[in-house]
Amino acid sequence: PGTRPIRHSFPTVKQKDVRTIAKILRQETSNPNKVDNTRYLASAQQLYQWFIGPVEKQLKRQKIDTLLFCVGASLRSLPLATLHDGKKFLVEKYNIGLIPAFSLIDLRYTKLQDTKVLAMGASEFQDLTPLPAVPQELTAITKSQGGSAFLNNQFTVENLQAQRQQQPYGIVHLATHARFQSGIVENSYLQFWDQKISLNQLSKLQLRLPIVDLLVLSACQTALGDPQAELGFAGLAIQSGAKSVLGTLWSVSDEGTLQLMRQFYKYLKVSPIKAEALRKAQVETLQKKEFSHPYYWSAFTMIGSPW
Repeated sequence: PGTRPIRHSFPTVKQKDVRTIAKILRQETSNPNKVDNTRYLASAQQLYQWFIGPVEKQLKRQKIDTLLFCVGASLRSLPLATLHDGKKFLVEKYNIGLIPAFSLIDLRYTKLQDTKVLAMGASEFQDLTPLPAVPQELTAITKSQGGSAFLNNQFTVENLQAQRQQQPYGIVHLATHARFQSGIVENSYLQFWDQKISLNQLSKLQLRLPIVDLLVLSACQTALGDPQAELGFAGLAIQSGAKSVLGTLWSVSDEGTLQLMRQFYKYLKVSPIKAEALRKAQVETLQKKEFSHPYYWSAFTMIGSPW
C-alpha cells in the first residue's frame, strides 16, 4: 500500500514461445510415467527467468511472501509452484495463488484454525475409475480438523445441503472426480454419488448460504492447455460461491493426494492464511523422496482468495 506498481514487459519474448515452454512444463510434470527424471527443470527455469527473475529484487526488498497470478489463456493450467530459480522451486520461497480477476475475489479475512470440515466423497463409481484412498482421506481430515465425514451413497447434494443447514461448516472437502473440459459448460462437472453437477449448476450446492471459506476438491482434472477448460478451472471460486477453492490441475495419485491433504490440514490449523498452509504442505511433500517429483504436489492450486 502506498507504493507505485512495478511493471515489467518483455518486448523480445513472443507469446508463442511462452505457450510452447508452458506446454512442455505441463507435459513433463503431469505425466506419471515421467516421475523418475528431472527433464521439467529446463522449462521451469526458463519460465522463472521470464516471470519472476526481473522483479525478484523488488519482491525481496518489499518482503513479499505471497504471489497471486492473474494469467491469460494457456497459462491457467500451468503448475506455477514448479517454477525454478536453479536451486529452489518457487513454492519453496513464496505462497502462491491463482485468481480469475482482482475484482472477483473476496478480500475479507477469516481465521480457519478452529473451523470444522464437512468431508464428503466416493471411493467407487459406476463409470469412472475408483478412488480407493478416499475413505482414509476423509477419516484423516475430520480427525485432524474436526467435523463430519460422509462416504459413497451418503455423498449427495441433498445431504450436503442438509448437513450445512444443521451446522454452517466453513470448509467443505469433496474427494471425488471433477472434470474441466472444452466445449459447452455442461461438459465440465463435479461427480456426486448419484449425479453429475455441471459448472453452471454449482449454485445448487448453496455454498453462499452461509459462505464457504474453503472448498477443497482433491481429485479434479483440467484439460491442460485448453483455454475453455482452464477458464472453468480458474473460475471455480466464482462459480461455486466459495471464497477460496483448492483444486488439482490433473488427477494426482491416491497416495500423493492423501499425503498432501494430511499435511495441508495440519498446517491449516497453525498458518495465518490458506496459501501458506498449502505451500508448507507442498514443501513437506516434495522433501519426501517418493513424492519429490512435481507430479505429486504441484497440481494443487489455490484459486480465489489466498487468505
